[in-house]
Amino acid sequence: METLPTIWFVLIAVLWTGYLFLEGFDLGVGMLMKLFARNNTERRVLLNTVGPVWDGNEVWLITAAGAMFAAFPLWYASLFSALYIPLVFVLLGLIFRAVAFEYRGKIDSRRWRDRWDWAIALGSFVSAFGIGAALALTTTGLPLDANGDRVGGPFAWFSWYAVLGGFAVVGFSLVHAAAFLALKTDGAIRERARRLVTRWLPVGLLPLVLWMVLLTYQHGKGISWLLVAVSAVAAFTAWRMAGRGREGWSFLGLGVFLLTGSAAIFGSVFPTVLPSTLNHEWDLTISNASSSPYTLGLMSIVACVGVPLVLAYQGWTYWVFRKRVSASQLPQAHDVVPAVGTV
Repeated sequence: METLPTIWFVLIAVLWTGYLFLEGFDLGVGMLMKLFARNNTERRVLLNTVGPVWDGNEVWLITAAGAMFAAFPLWYASLFSALYIPLVFVLLGLIFRAVAFEYRGKIDSRRWRDRWDWAIALGSFVSAFGIGAALALTTTGLPLDANGDRVGGPFAWFSWYAVLGGFAVVGFSLVHAAAFLALKTDGAIRERARRLVTRWLPVGLLPLVLWMVLLTYQHGKGISWLLVAVSAVAAFTAWRMAGRGREGWSFLGLGVFLLTGSAAIFGSVFPTVLPSTLNHEWDLTISNASSSPYTLGLMSIVACVGVPLVLAYQGWTYWVFRKRVSASQLPQAHDVVPAVGTV
């Protein structure tokens, strides 16, 4: 087995896992703007918990996709072209969400804020669902021919696997966000978020558990079942710690659950990067989809320098903004720009 393609397969899996862990909670916070927050003050608290970090978290998405493009161009080309329509909706969701973060507080108007709240909530849901569907399909397969081209119409990708993956990321993001809010807020929001984790964690994580168990059953090795078992223990620990008010341990438990679950999923399909549902002889693997050894070697040098710097910077950011947020810390809402129709 080629060493460099294997290393980059692992690194890409790590990048996607890091994205789901970091962006997962702020996508969940976005959805909870309508599902959890009761008034404008609570919505402002939710936004302030992710305000300093949400755009930095999205860097992991760009890095993961860029690594796929450079290390495994055939994987990138086949997956992204086959999923052109859903990925366009993902981009639109991320765009609307980003604009809403910036524009929501510019005018002190309930109607103005409500529109942007819906943009944040729906943009977060569409983005989480689309990313989950794409990751599920890259592990379960697409109708690809011998050239790696999609066979069928623009919705040939749609299957129950895509739906399962979409709800897996949505469910995890909501539970992860509740654990994050319990860790990052104080007062009534903290207590309600902790109860939300305790009540809904088993339901929210169920689609992701089904995804990892299904792939492990179909393709897994002994180590894959061990990873599934560890992830189950981590999920139970997160649930128990939330019930005891140990928010930090609960959040960490969800992180271990995601890490081991992701390792079980990617490890089960390795060395395949994108199966063909038409003929397994047409599967894309780390051997036939990777770049040249020279390209992978140069990328490895760049990664050895860049990845530690990114991790150090992002760790510093989270340390600086580590304190809890409460409603009493927020200034009064006010107009930043003149209201619509005024001079």
